[in-house]
Amino acid sequence: MNHFIAFAGVVAFTLICRADDWPQWRGPHRDGVSNEKGLLKAWPQDGPKLLWKITNAGSGYSTPAVVADRLYLLGNEGLDNEFVEALSAADGKRVWITPLGKVGHPKQNPNFPAARSTPTVDGDVLYALSSDGDLACVEIASGGIRWHKNLQTDLKGKPGEWAYAESPLVDGETVVCTPGGSEATIVGLNKKTGEVAWKCATPEGDEAAYSSAIVVEAAGAKQYVQLLQKGLVGVRAGTGELLWRYRKAVSRYGANIPTPLASGDLIYTAAAGTGGGLVKIKPKHDGMEAQEVYFESKLPTAIGGAVKVGDYLYGTSQALLCVEFATGKVKWEERAIGAASLCFAADRLYLHGENGQVALVEPSADGYREKGRFTPPDQAHRKDQMEKPWAFPVVANGRLYLRDHGRVWCYDVRE
Repeated sequence: MNHFIAFAGVVAFTLICRADDWPQWRGPHRDGVSNEKGLLKAWPQDGPKLLWKITNAGSGYSTPAVVADRLYLLGNEGLDNEFVEALSAADGKRVWITPLGKVGHPKQNPNFPAARSTPTVDGDVLYALSSDGDLACVEIASGGIRWHKNLQTDLKGKPGEWAYAESPLVDGETVVCTPGGSEATIVGLNKKTGEVAWKCATPEGDEAAYSSAIVVEAAGAKQYVQLLQKGLVGVRAGTGELLWRYRKAVSRYGANIPTPLASGDLIYTAAAGTGGGLVKIKPKHDGMEAQEVYFESKLPTAIGGAVKVGDYLYGTSQALLCVEFATGKVKWEERAIGAASLCFAADRLYLHGENGQVALVEPSADGYREKGRFTPPDQAHRKDQMEKPWAFPVVANGRLYLRDHGRVWCYDVRE
């Protein structure tokens, strides 16, 4: 991995996979960065070569996890069947499918009930969390379930309006997830048995938001940082002790979605309709605190998250922005393809726009440098104008994977 863009002190996950795999949400280190090298620096006019396309992956906004010759993702057929499935990376054909339960909160408003979470692959199993809170440890060879818990019934969890969207975090022997509520707001489970190792019950009893936890080493402590419905929090690894809270990162729409992004003891967080900002985790006499460095309404807040490349942050609101990470100074903004999800690989940004377009951009503080743009064929049907292609792009093993409801496209992006 390009260590100049990896956050300092990150703790290695126990994922048994190749260096160029994408085994979980936002990649090997949950920062949107791929380990790939030797990829195209620019695309042909019509985009890179399409290797295969499928239309039967099921509904949902789940981003694939890619390990070796398999893709793993969640989907749903109707409201009574949410599932995790394995697809062949060679041609997209289904290898197995395992039901998880029903789709969560089908009467949500706005109404987008569907599978949301990305599975986390760890050795010979994966961990999948359904929108209704069904958490399963699944064998990747067969799709068989080793253990199962429901965050609502077993842990008295409280999801937000749009049900559960979190992708489970595996750290050592622990699976970290966010039931929400006053009894186990964030919880650590034994990854082999599903038994509770620790609970963090926040005083505010936050509902679970739609973000996913990350591992951070800051102020002398290993901690899990998560965006809840009432703000960003840090929880001590191993015990679940609540260490600090930052209250400004709360969406005025109730849509606390982007996963935090850490660089050493600095953490970027954002919330739709409110803004984005940076906090520094510092020790104090009775513990630690999140000290605000900056917070601005104009900074990247879109569902598609942000990545850090060198000294700069890239992400979208309604335009792509390049932001000086340490100061929050906007170097430039470009409408490009509008709001988008993104990842970084081999010195290029890959953007999957909410308008369905895909763009390749060279990161530079000097200005916007687009290196290709195309629209995947046979776009998914939308229930209304509010629904967008929200699944993140994935770059793994020389390929670009895009998902939009039942569609999955696989492109060859090798040089």
